[in-house]
Amino acid sequence: MPPNSVAVTMEKPDNFSLLEINGSDPSSLPDNKRKSISPKQFSWFILLKAHRVVSCLSWLFSSVRNRIASSSKHINEEEDPKSRGKQMYRFIKACLVISIVALSIEIVAHYKKWNLDPSWEVGGLVEWSYMAWLSFRSDYIAPIVITLSQFCTVLFLIQSLDRLVLCLGCFWIKFKKIEPKLKDDELDLEDASNFPMVLIQIPMCNEREVYEQSIEAASQLDWPKDRILIQVLDDSDDPNLQLLIKEEVSVWAAKGVNIIYRHRLIRTGYKAGNLKSAMTCDYVKDYEFVTIFDADFTPNPDFLMKTIPHFKGNPELGLVQARWSFVNKDENLLTRLQNINLCFHFEVEQQVNGVFLNFFGFNGTAGVWRIKALEESGGWLERTTVEDMDIAVRAHLNGWKFIYLNDVEVTCELPESYEAYKKQQHRWHSGPMQLFRLCLPSIIKSKLNIVVLVLEIKDFGKKANLIFLFFLLRKLILPFYSFTLFCIILPLTMFIPEAELPLWIICYIPIFISLLNILPSPKSFPFLIPYLLFENTMSITKFNAMISGLFQLGSAYEWVVTKKTGRSSESDLLAFAEKEEKLHRRNSESGLELLRKLKEQEMNLVEQEMNLAEQEMNLAEQETAKKSIGGLMRSSSKIKKRNMVFKKELGLAFLLLTAAARSFLSAHGLHFYFLLFQGLSFLVVGLDLIGEQIN
Repeated sequence: MPPNSVAVTMEKPDNFSLLEINGSDPSSLPDNKRKSISPKQFSWFILLKAHRVVSCLSWLFSSVRNRIASSSKHINEEEDPKSRGKQMYRFIKACLVISIVALSIEIVAHYKKWNLDPSWEVGGLVEWSYMAWLSFRSDYIAPIVITLSQFCTVLFLIQSLDRLVLCLGCFWIKFKKIEPKLKDDELDLEDASNFPMVLIQIPMCNEREVYEQSIEAASQLDWPKDRILIQVLDDSDDPNLQLLIKEEVSVWAAKGVNIIYRHRLIRTGYKAGNLKSAMTCDYVKDYEFVTIFDADFTPNPDFLMKTIPHFKGNPELGLVQARWSFVNKDENLLTRLQNINLCFHFEVEQQVNGVFLNFFGFNGTAGVWRIKALEESGGWLERTTVEDMDIAVRAHLNGWKFIYLNDVEVTCELPESYEAYKKQQHRWHSGPMQLFRLCLPSIIKSKLNIVVLVLEIKDFGKKANLIFLFFLLRKLILPFYSFTLFCIILPLTMFIPEAELPLWIICYIPIFISLLNILPSPKSFPFLIPYLLFENTMSITKFNAMISGLFQLGSAYEWVVTKKTGRSSESDLLAFAEKEEKLHRRNSESGLELLRKLKEQEMNLVEQEMNLAEQEMNLAEQETAKKSIGGLMRSSSKIKKRNMVFKKELGLAFLLLTAAARSFLSAHGLHFYFLLFQGLSFLVVGLDLIGEQIN
């Protein structure tokens, strides 16, 4: 035995322990039977932890580097549609399993009233494991969660400040009554030669429900017939639909409208490829402006009269963008919530950026481009799924200015099913990240017409706006913190109380920001809480799309045409009735001729009813035959609506509800109610109980 050592032996009937104490100083006796740690051991402990941290950082860095290096390889590989989103779904399932296990342990600990202070005197292996988990959670997990939550909170505050500044800018525009004004006199309506040549393009792909109304609206634009050409750019792969669209074009061509039908044999590049192909026609060089309308957009006849004059006397102007309005905004809860978002986008974002920066993202339709601006900016490119944003960024870098007209509206449709809306949002949020990767070098290297120091400072501001505001803050940071903070960190904090989020993060500021978003559509104020919950619910789709676009995953290049229903607003029906009445007056038809036409229409209706009755009889006979076989087949004429099941949303629903149960045990109050209702909103969306079901 070494010198200055004392061996103390304590015997008890059912316990035996041996404790060796170095030194004779009584002050060196350990407290609470814990063995003292020497400086050398403590140093080794610190070095071991530092080694683990360095190894973790090295692994993380190498993983990110390999992911970026191999991203280009994954672009060319075909991805199985069934495997899309599996990684995200597995991550959510792992979080759900961990949360359920943690909740079970917490319930046992709550009812057994285990002591929360770690102690060596334990009653069993389970309780000892629980004490060890508390110590490990406090020392290692809580600091990581706190750091991540603080980082997301900073991003949340920055984005909230940006939203507030935009609203203040909109208020200033309304207060000062700022609006784009014509720099020159309006067009001389008496002399048709003063009207510039305008090309109208209507790209469409399998849009059976809406092709008629878009062609009709474009054919009735108030513009000299010899100064306008309408291109119907049909990418449909259905031969029957192609014939219907050709026939509709022929009808309007017979009425004197300068309209042509164009179909590509090689349909590559989606909408960008369609527009690019149309611009290669020889006759395009005779036109000065091009207007684009998607297939569900129906402009008013005075659209060109309100937009084209802004180009006169303004040679630096490259784009005039009009506002969207929606014929089905009150159709269901989903369309009402979409209307809130898009009203804020047009009323606030587009208007403020247009007035103060002369730049905003082109919305892809309901806009007029100067063809010279398109050509000098490189034309339509097929490299992303957001060709509209791509051409807008390149035109801005070339020095072209944009004007947004908030008082010129073009009606269109909103997606009425959650599946269609989800696919649309995936494309809208993955495309900007693709574009950011491709355009970042061009933005940094661009000169932006630098002449003197003042212009250098101004152009540096343009670069900063493009990089930090247009791309990073509004396209990357927003979906990142929204999903991470409210769908991952918040449920985790219920099981890690050391990292609990304050109420102003999960309640007060989100409600304030939601109020700002609803201001442009005050009639939607009753939907404040559903809007807040739905935006958090959509964060998983936007986050997944952002990651896909940033790392160029296969799903980032997915393009699905948004399903349309072909609805018409009441104003459209009234306008159609007025148009028919004017047509009758113009033709000066006699009463006998009108009576003859009415009789013809009545006979046609009778024939149609007879045909329908015959079809119904045939269908009834078929159903009877099928039932006699055994009822194993159903009539194909009946269209049944079915609910989709979205696994990621359902996984997050159960994760949040599990966290709500844990919050209920701790009596967290508002945390519990927020998690409960947010979990229920995920459940409603995951079961496809919002919006129109799929036919």
